Amino acid sequence: MRLVFYQPDIPQNFGAAMRVASCFGAGLDVIEPCGFPLSAKGIRKAAMDYSASISPVRHGSWELYKNSGEAQKGRLILFTTTGASDIWDFNFAPDDRLLFGRESAGVPEDIHQSVPLRVRIPIRPDTRSLNVTVSAAIALAEASRQLGQL
Repeated sequence: MRLVFYQPDIPQNFGAAMRVASCFGAGLDVIEPCGFPLSAKGIRKAAMDYSASISPVRHGSWELYKNSGEAQKGRLILFTTTGASDIWDFNFAPDDRLLFGRESAGVPEDIHQSVPLRVRIPIRPDTRSLNVTVSAAIALAEASRQLGQL
């Protein structure tokens, strides 16, 4: 299982994602450019001592990610508020790659349309969205539960 973050905007969220990936034993990919330097102090602060146990794989662009070894394994699943399947009804596999968009804008429409598996985390209709790292944690927890990994 891998978390894939598309051009994250907020260093503290990415640091927290490092912690989440480490705690669940998932790999982590980041598709650049980011809205911050990947050496940002906010990442180190949010990741705390978990940064020693995980090294995000950096990809300079979406195109470079699509052609990477990491992207050739398993299914790519986009988490989006407009997903076709609810997370509770989706069957995860151990080599799935869970894609999360930018905090400010999600993923561009061409990427959204190119990913056939789109999953949503149901929330109350009077709310807009969850924090991207909270969504990643929910996704990894549900996938781990289904696969008996925890």
